[in-house]
Amino acid sequence: MDIAELQSIIMSGLVLGALYALMSTGLSLVWGTVRLFNFAHGSLVMFGAYLAWTVCDRRALGWGLWPAIIISLAAMFVIGIIFDLLLAKPFLKRANAVILVLITTLSASSFLENFAQWVWGPRMKRLPPMARGRIEFLHGYITAQELILIILAPLLLFSLWVFLRKTKLGLAIRSVEQNQKFAQLVGINMSRIYSLTFGLGAFMATVAGIFFGAKSFIVPSMGAEPLLKAFIVVILGGLGSLIGTVVGAYLVGFVEAVSMSVIGLYGTPAVLFLLMIVVLMVKPNGLLGKD
Repeated sequence: MDIAELQSIIMSGLVLGALYALMSTGLSLVWGTVRLFNFAHGSLVMFGAYLAWTVCDRRALGWGLWPAIIISLAAMFVIGIIFDLLLAKPFLKRANAVILVLITTLSASSFLENFAQWVWGPRMKRLPPMARGRIEFLHGYITAQELILIILAPLLLFSLWVFLRKTKLGLAIRSVEQNQKFAQLVGINMSRIYSLTFGLGAFMATVAGIFFGAKSFIVPSMGAEPLLKAFIVVILGGLGSLIGTVVGAYLVGFVEAVSMSVIGLYGTPAVLFLLMIVVLMVKPNGLLGKD
């Protein structure tokens, strides 16, 4: 392996890790707080990308990329709250809440995919990059869009970390995550916290969707792969651990980059599942999961 190939693998690992961290954080946050998996998370990635395209592209509203980013993030935050109100909250007090929410979110995923097919059609769409051109260094180069992703993802994740530890709402979310019964006893509005968590999850999914939409094509079925990768990441990093999720995301990104270079596209999913199995055999709660 020469220096140019090694540099390419490192850059690819950073890009993939940043992307997986963005799309997995929301899923991990919902699980850690509400103790439920949102199986429509991948479809939220897809739907957020379509909303951004609709606002941005001249064949639709044509308002430009930055208004599209702001509007789609705000709209998807609201949609995340609606998800909580319609798909999770009515079933939380039932004994089989986990199964019921699994069914409702899977149904919502199917609905969103078919709705996207009906509204936008099967034809592939794409968002413009936030910046064009490429930066050459050493023995290779990186596109400006990828550099923005590599820098922006840690900044967003750090901002989320600060929000959870330094603000009143963030501390309330952490209290619910750590001990739901105690949080109720001290007067925290659990219903509001659950809705906020679903909204933040949809917000982070949309950030990932916007980068996905600029990196590859937007199609109604594009949510399946993000959901699978996010599932691997949160299990690998440790359920409910945001730091573990970020560590798992970058680990998966680098393993995938190496695997793609060595064994190619079709063998890489098996490598990722094998990695997850091996880690769980050694640490059943994931890398940084709680006992």
